[in-house]
Amino acid sequence: MKKLLLGLGLLTLAGSAFAAVKPCEELKAEIDAKLQAKGVTSYSLEIVDKGTAAGKQVVGTCDGGSKEIVYQRN
Repeated sequence: MKKLLLGLGLLTLAGSAFAAVKPCEELKAEIDAKLQAKGVTSYSLEIVDKGTAAGKQVVGTCDGGSKEIVYQRN
């Protein structure tokens, strides 16, 4: 019984890890839609390599955590 619960727990973790990998353009479009729905104007979203967003607000990670999406008001 313990092995079964352990196995189910590990499968759940593995499934959520696969679900976390999202293409950058898809995530950027989702964030853009949410911002527009809230009435936010004059902003830009940019896809950058992880760790290069110094001084900018990171609003998402994509491509398995290798890239970040940064938000900047214009």
